[in-house]
Amino acid sequence: MVSLWGSSKKDDDHEAARSQNGESSEHIAQPRVSEADERTRLLPPQTHEAYLSPDDPAVSPYNLWSVRWLRYFTVFFSLLTFLWWVLLLVSIFVSPPGMHARGSGFFDFSYTTLTLGLLLIVLLFFSTPSKAAQVTCLVIAVILLIDMILILAVPRLRVEEGWVGIASVVWAVLISVWTVFTDRIVSWGKREEEERLTGRPETRRTLREWCSVLTSTVILVIIAVVAVLLSATLMLRSRDASLAPPGERYYVDGDKYQIHVFCTGNSTDSKGKKLPTVLFEAGDGPFEGGMIQVAENGIANGSISRYCYSDRPGIAWSDNAPSPFSAGMAADVLSEALARAGEEGPWILASAGVGSIYSRIFSSRHGRDVSGLLMIDPLHEDLLYRIGSPNRGFLLWAWGIISPLGLDRLPAALFKGRTREDRVYGRSAYQSGKYIKAKLQESLVANSLTKNEVSSARNIQFDKTPLVIISSGIEVRRDSEWEKKQRDLTHLTRKLVSWDIVTKAPGEVWKTYDGREMIEKRLKELVHAERTQGEYEYTTE
Repeated sequence: MVSLWGSSKKDDDHEAARSQNGESSEHIAQPRVSEADERTRLLPPQTHEAYLSPDDPAVSPYNLWSVRWLRYFTVFFSLLTFLWWVLLLVSIFVSPPGMHARGSGFFDFSYTTLTLGLLLIVLLFFSTPSKAAQVTCLVIAVILLIDMILILAVPRLRVEEGWVGIASVVWAVLISVWTVFTDRIVSWGKREEEERLTGRPETRRTLREWCSVLTSTVILVIIAVVAVLLSATLMLRSRDASLAPPGERYYVDGDKYQIHVFCTGNSTDSKGKKLPTVLFEAGDGPFEGGMIQVAENGIANGSISRYCYSDRPGIAWSDNAPSPFSAGMAADVLSEALARAGEEGPWILASAGVGSIYSRIFSSRHGRDVSGLLMIDPLHEDLLYRIGSPNRGFLLWAWGIISPLGLDRLPAALFKGRTREDRVYGRSAYQSGKYIKAKLQESLVANSLTKNEVSSARNIQFDKTPLVIISSGIEVRRDSEWEKKQRDLTHLTRKLVSWDIVTKAPGEVWKTYDGREMIEKRLKELVHAERTQGEYEYTTE
């Protein structure tokens, strides 16, 4: 490195030579001061050409306009991403017009969170670039690019994510590329200024710089792991999307989303007599993974002639609905889907658990087409607070936020052999983001909108509709309040056919042999009852 004294002596010699040639030092220096470059107006003009110490604050990549503008743009992108992040967070609870995604909405939120994390890391460690950060950001960019291609290439994923999800992942790809570009430019600027001001690029780092590099690298590696998990879960979703539904999907609610409806069997008996169709409404989980055994046995042994079922929004093959979404809204879209499927009553409504809330609202709004109600361990409207508690809502939201990582689905698929059937409607169905979003929607309005709707439904329920209640003996003995509310539901109409308590059955009564036998028996009575002057006559054992 040239010494300060040597540099000054060299300047004096130059000045003397210029004086001998009749040149003014002020005249010569003026073009150097006024010469425009990207440092103009950032640093005061130098009075000498002495090299600075590497630790001098003036030795900084911020001396370059290009570096400063990169930082300004990064701040702008961060603010823009944060606003989008807030909008996506709000849309989980209340869907803004035009922003409804037919998927869960958790994936686009995850990609935006990852994008925001990348931008914040760049801002926090802007002046300490490193090769490790560049490589990690490049890996993240490649993974996100694969995700973008996957979403665009798989039709079902493209439909579920919609323009919101596609925009989120495209933005994540662009920002990841931006972080690589920014880090390289800052590295160049840092080296440029070190050479200009200290005479050589600095290869050493202070302890503070090493801590910054270590911290940024660790956080970026964590973000890379998150990107890998998102990609793996997206691949599972692509695999699950290839499983065709047994029925058909129908657009509802102004063609905003689709509802899956399946019907099978004959609407008439061997003598040509029209029989009611049993319309099943599942409880907490998909109908295909639980009550379908009752329906298939009923068809096989002649207890019922024809049945239909529909997956509520967000469950199995149905899309998620916009938020908020109440039981009354679900009853309306079910009516629309059945109409589009060309299905007509009369109906025998068979429901379980919370599904009975939906069936009761449907019954009150289509009373003339309902020939009977069979409710299996039904949930009473006074107990809706149990599924609408704030704690449960928060846990569902938190579970939904981390669901795109596949922390439960990926190990189950890799080590437990869970199939796509398990994930769509079987044992692992509760792990999907769509299902979690549906239960979150259910929880948010359970004790408000839904409770008001089912209370109103009770007031307009047809009094002469035949009613069967089948209760879990275990639940009745365990919870006195549950037993009291089951008894109250027997007064839902004035025509109670029977209230059966299956002694050893859990809440999902059909899981026991005695429970299935009782359900099939009561369904047969409702379906094959003789109708006289607008009413049904029953013979019960």
